[in-house]
Amino acid sequence: MVLKLFQRAASAPREEKASAAGPVIAFQSAGRPAWTPKDTASLTRSGFMGNPIGFRCVKMIAEAAAAVPLRLSDGRSRLDEHPLLTLLSRPNPAQSGPSLLESFFGQLLLSGDGYLEAAGQSIEGAPRELHVLRSDRMRVVPGADGWPVAYEYAVGARKVRFDMTVEHPPILHLKSFHPQNDHYGMSPIEAAGTAIDVHNAASRWSKSLLDNAARPSGAIVYKGSDGMGNLRPEQYARLVEEIESNHQGARNAGRPMLLEGGLDWKPMGFSPSDMEFHKTKEAAARDIALAFGVPPMLLGLPGDNTYSNYQEANRAFYRLTVLPLVNRTVAALSAWLPGFWGETLTVAPELDAIPALAIEREALWRRVAAADFLTDEEKRELLGLARRDRTE
Repeated sequence: MVLKLFQRAASAPREEKASAAGPVIAFQSAGRPAWTPKDTASLTRSGFMGNPIGFRCVKMIAEAAAAVPLRLSDGRSRLDEHPLLTLLSRPNPAQSGPSLLESFFGQLLLSGDGYLEAAGQSIEGAPRELHVLRSDRMRVVPGADGWPVAYEYAVGARKVRFDMTVEHPPILHLKSFHPQNDHYGMSPIEAAGTAIDVHNAASRWSKSLLDNAARPSGAIVYKGSDGMGNLRPEQYARLVEEIESNHQGARNAGRPMLLEGGLDWKPMGFSPSDMEFHKTKEAAARDIALAFGVPPMLLGLPGDNTYSNYQEANRAFYRLTVLPLVNRTVAALSAWLPGFWGETLTVAPELDAIPALAIEREALWRRVAAADFLTDEEKRELLGLARRDRTE
């Protein structure tokens, strides 16, 4: 009895709502937005390789941070010669110091994680080379307590394991703050993912508009002699073929359309949302710049008057974006590299050599020099200089 009941239910016709507005609702409903996946490879393709704003933001920050000169001190005086300085200036045969740091900062901005490998250790235990490892190929191997005990670097089917339990770990992992991940950082490009998708979609819309002679679409209306608007299948196919071959694409822009009897062209104007798309694109570009910490004025985006002039915007860019990134990096380098030589050394940025901060540094030097109540050592400390040996 139960089996017959289920068979009867399965063979019953499918019920559908009989609504005259049903087809209209289905036609008007928009599909779900297609967002870019949040993995590093997809975000890099859409937000860096396929978006000019994201590309320029990453390039500006990475190049500016890599161009900041570095100095080395032992806590008492500045060191002009040291194997660590030689390593930082020429980290490997294929790269210079700024080139290595630019790659490192680029990986950090695109993925939220930056990895440096100390390779080719000498007899004394000091590394001979430094290399930047791609973040999308690195995997953290956590131990029982949650801290990384190793890193695995995969290239195809081959994997290289780096042991982090040794006295001098071979990998430096610098990561951005991520509130929901213990082992990996969060990149600015992930926070700007929605704005990047909007900006890319607006660019594709512009390209499609240009491909259609920069004009809105229209409709060809057919009215037969009897007032009916039905074309025969062969007439419809011929009309579609003629439009595709003679009136689509940039090469056919401006070509007049010859309509036979019964056909009429009805142009469709832009809707308010179409007219406002360029403002949406500019707003998305500013959101991308905001996520990276680059003043929109430096990117040439219109409608941004946050800073009174370009020089002020450039100074804010260094103070709020470049220097915090450089300071985090040199602090990590100071805690990692000097241990290979068994010394206590400090790597710091040379702020006096940054042209964008020249006005601020000049004002600081002038105020400190005029402070007669400070000793020379106190003045050097305020200026960020190493203490001098009292025997000098």
